[in-house]
Amino acid sequence: MKPKVLPQYHNVSRKAWTTILLTTLLVGTLDALAAIVVYQVDPTRLFKFIASGAFGAGKAFSEGSLMVFFGILFHYLIAFSWVGIFFLLYPISSLVKKNRYVTGVCYGVFIWIIMNQVIIPLSEIPKGDFDSKAALMGTLILIFAVGLPTSLIIHRYYSRKDMM
Repeated sequence: MKPKVLPQYHNVSRKAWTTILLTTLLVGTLDALAAIVVYQVDPTRLFKFIASGAFGAGKAFSEGSLMVFFGILFHYLIAFSWVGIFFLLYPISSLVKKNRYVTGVCYGVFIWIIMNQVIIPLSEIPKGDFDSKAALMGTLILIFAVGLPTSLIIHRYYSRKDMM
């Protein structure tokens, strides 16, 4: 029995899923490592901070390894979302195909804006004052750890003749 064929952007092959998942693992890991190194934060504290977006700071920081697990899970789900969005937009947007480096930089900036101006304010993460140095560092991390790798890998995927 032959599988039903869906429109191109819905027909995600095994190679596509592999590319999406491996890119997610790469950019999620690069992003977390960069945050740990740049902000000199304990990984446990970083992932509890991420978990606080869903559970609130009180619960996330007072509970143990379960909150670390949820922080890691949420972190990689967010990375998966950003990689998936880029993967789906790539074949239908001529703009992202023009220059993969400029696109990667712009995507990193776009991610920072959406995360910090929309997602985080809607979450339970404790609100703080705006810190321009932290904002710049966060943007640079997202450019180099998420935007550029995602753009380069997805461009390479779609440039291959055997992508499907």
